[in-house]
Amino acid sequence: MSARMPAVPEERVSAPAGSSFAEAVKAAGLTMSGPNAIVVVRDAGGTLRDLTAVPEVDTEVTAVPMSSPDGLAVLRHSTAHVMAQAVQDLFDEARLGIGPPIENGFYYDFDVPKPFQAEDLERIQARMKEIVKQGQRFRRRVLTSREAARDELSAEPFKLELVDIKGEASGAAATEVGSGELTMYDNVDPRSGEVVWTDLCRGPHLPSTHLISAFALLRNSAAYWRGDEKNPQLQRIYGTAWPTRPALKEYLAALAEAAKRDHRRIGEDLDLFAFSPEIGKGLPLWLPNGTIIRDELESWARQTERRLGYRRVVTPHITQEDLYFLSGHLPYYSEDLYAPIQIEGENYYLKPMNCPHHHMVYKARPKSYRELPYKIAEYGTVYRFERSGQLHGLMRARGFTQNDAHIYCTRDQAKEQFLEVMRMHDEYYRALGITDFYMVLALRDPANTTKYHDDAQMWEDAERITREAMDESGIPYVEELGGAAHYGPKVDFIIRSVTGKEFAASTNQVDLYTPQRFDLKYHDADGTDKQVVVIHRAPLGSHERFVAFLTEHFGGAFPVWLAPEQVRVIPIMPELDEYAETVSQALLDADVRVDVDASDGRLPARVRTAVTRKIPLIVVVGRREVEEGSVSVRDRSGQETSMPLADFVRRVRDLIDTRSLDGAGHLRAGSDATPTEVDATD
Repeated sequence: MSARMPAVPEERVSAPAGSSFAEAVKAAGLTMSGPNAIVVVRDAGGTLRDLTAVPEVDTEVTAVPMSSPDGLAVLRHSTAHVMAQAVQDLFDEARLGIGPPIENGFYYDFDVPKPFQAEDLERIQARMKEIVKQGQRFRRRVLTSREAARDELSAEPFKLELVDIKGEASGAAATEVGSGELTMYDNVDPRSGEVVWTDLCRGPHLPSTHLISAFALLRNSAAYWRGDEKNPQLQRIYGTAWPTRPALKEYLAALAEAAKRDHRRIGEDLDLFAFSPEIGKGLPLWLPNGTIIRDELESWARQTERRLGYRRVVTPHITQEDLYFLSGHLPYYSEDLYAPIQIEGENYYLKPMNCPHHHMVYKARPKSYRELPYKIAEYGTVYRFERSGQLHGLMRARGFTQNDAHIYCTRDQAKEQFLEVMRMHDEYYRALGITDFYMVLALRDPANTTKYHDDAQMWEDAERITREAMDESGIPYVEELGGAAHYGPKVDFIIRSVTGKEFAASTNQVDLYTPQRFDLKYHDADGTDKQVVVIHRAPLGSHERFVAFLTEHFGGAFPVWLAPEQVRVIPIMPELDEYAETVSQALLDADVRVDVDASDGRLPARVRTAVTRKIPLIVVVGRREVEEGSVSVRDRSGQETSMPLADFVRRVRDLIDTRSLDGAGHLRAGSDATPTEVDATD
């Protein structure tokens, strides 16, 4: 999710020795103020440098504007430092953690005696505005030794820890302190020249706080120091910063819309799922309404897979540990597994993924080349340990059910089979109205081969098959170095919701390595046994994550075919209850999910309740409908139409059978009836 910023091209600048990069940028006629201000430069090695830095030799650098991705990161990192300064100005006892930029914003962690409250964030933001107005300068300073750093940071225990681990830090901590030399950034009062605040940081930063024009603090939460629950719990404040106020306003509006669409809130409102402390964190309970949605998706997947030649299988939820040593999950994946269960002296594990089990299904009896491609599919439930702080409703759960399948084929078949998988994704997404998606091709990093198997030819073949299929699919993709699995490249499908939020929907792989470990072979026409190629695919991901995405994408207003309750029938007075039941029975006979609200409430209130429950079609029946054998139908947008009952049933059934994303507009199509206003006094 991000506000749209105009693209500004980066320009090359000649920087003479002995002059600052800022002087070189000015000499090139580039702007140093406003939303497109040049805020840092990028040297030939790709390192971002402060504008105050002075090159020792003549060099060429790239001027980086604030509106670029790197420029935005510098803006947000600098704003995080302003926030930290404001916190320590207001709270003497606050001790500093880390404060990196993140996507669309920043955060900073603090050790404070008690959690921040909403009014504290208001005070901090007000103090930040004062600091920004002062136009404080950011000044980089190199420390001569770790001892000097320890002396200067003696009152900051968490910063001292970073000094001691410098070069070993990872994640956000590494982003904050970097590697190599230790550097401090001073905030300098432009009038007196005095240092008013300082922090251990690798930078770079803006030249001045004057360039921070649009920011907001968003929320605070608890966070373990360096992400380890064994460490102290700190207070984290999140914020965002943008080059312009309109961009900030657009982003905050998008955040508000995303909050309204949060699947956790909608899931509670619509009774889709729940969590129980007695059952355990991250283990969702699917309520009847949510179960309908997952059943509909699963039925759709079964139909699609049957058409494409898949066979359904079922595998156990627990497995003896030898299988996971064979697959490589033990010991390399052990942190993500639940603790073993000992049964009769043997260790069993809850299943973390379906792949090893499907391989054993393939091996259950010998296969001939005539049987390939051999496709097996399962909505398989798996369990993976996620830390409590990483759990997020259905998006990040410990137990989930995957739309999993594996294709066993020859090398000659591999590209076409993988291309079919990509087309399956495209078919599913477009049928759901998801048109904003792309693929990420995760490749191995040749500079860091320790995490991958060492068969170079196998890597080359897997990458070639994968890339050729991706190119032919016509679906846009980007490449990511270093993201491959240990046994081969992988393809992630990334989909965006209407709020602009991105989700990794599924992972798909051409796997040449696992068949070797499992000895997965087929008997070829020449009489020899050859290894198969395995394709891993899960186009609808897991029920949990995909339903969460759809809930947010549709804002809970699911299309008719997915809606837990498709039609609500409301008689306007008790004398019409019998006809309402007739309407309901006609819909039930057509396998439509329908309910009747014959409660004592006033008609407008009952209609509002149905609207709040996001029921796609509301049927209001009065005397006229009884006399005509018709129905008056209102959709979620408030559009109304009237038609004979038989026509309505047929058209609702058509909406379901075609998995239409349309509503009453489709119902009205071809109707000779004139739309009518609902008369609450009828």
